[in-house]
Amino acid sequence: MGEKAFTASALAAFLLSTAFWSGAVPAHGGDPHEEKDAVRTPVEAEQMVFGIAGDPKRVTRTIEIDMRDTMRFVPAQIDVKRGETVRFVIRNSGAVLHELVLGDMTDLEQHAALMKRFPGMVHAEPYMVHVEPGRNGEFVWQFNRAGEFHYGCLVPGHFEAGMIGRIRVD
Repeated sequence: MGEKAFTASALAAFLLSTAFWSGAVPAHGGDPHEEKDAVRTPVEAEQMVFGIAGDPKRVTRTIEIDMRDTMRFVPAQIDVKRGETVRFVIRNSGAVLHELVLGDMTDLEQHAALMKRFPGMVHAEPYMVHVEPGRNGEFVWQFNRAGEFHYGCLVPGHFEAGMIGRIRVD
């Protein structure tokens, strides 16, 4: 598959059509009865500008990221090598829902603006995870392209408050 580059209007149209066919589903809300932490297992790997969903059997490194109600990620900067497959373990140590979404800054800014307009959006991409307070989430990503990329919490208001991190891939 080719590189995916959604515009805000294309993403909105897709999400609205998906909501129409699948029924209303609350965004960013986990099942309160769910006992396990969120673990993301991609069904299909699609090349993105910032990499591709990684094979959990080929993880070369685990990076832990903490999401806090101060609207910050710890750490706020990560360096990885091109070709590295990383297991991200994301902890929400706050009292409100947070998410971590990988991307380039333009896509994250557009997505954050879209989240303001459609706060009920549902996400299921392999490069993002929603984590309830006190819980963990994880996903595996392969950084097969060099560059500077970012991660952000796109829950309305969080990104705008500075909940953004940077990834440098050499």
